[in-house]
Amino acid sequence: MSIVEKLHAMLVKASSEISMKSSLGEAIKYTLKLWDGLIVFLSDGRVEVDNNAVENTIRPIALLRKNALFAGSEVGGRNWAVMASIIGTCRLNGIEPYAYMTWVFEEMAKGHPRAQYDKLLPWNCAKGRFGID
Repeated sequence: MSIVEKLHAMLVKASSEISMKSSLGEAIKYTLKLWDGLIVFLSDGRVEVDNNAVENTIRPIALLRKNALFAGSEVGGRNWAVMASIIGTCRLNGIEPYAYMTWVFEEMAKGHPRAQYDKLLPWNCAKGRFGID
């Protein structure tokens, strides 16, 4: 039996002996609730110890959504959300948003077929690549 398995057994046993309303009981309950995630973290070296990268990525989106309340109208808010989504997708894919938008409008002006608009998604734009591959 591994150390982790022994710890789990000890926590399960303690949870039946300790009041779950006490501080220690709350801590045990919290630990057991997240146990599956701990096992994934311990068994897969690709899993990060925290989710700070994800939180830092979505924080601007949440702030933008809050700021969009002042877009002036419902349509303005929707347009703001579309632009925020495009800009966020560009950044997540290492594309400079202004270069991407310029590229898209140039391609559309050249008569890019509507059936192939999927070819205009940010990850297909070579012009605006950041140096962060």
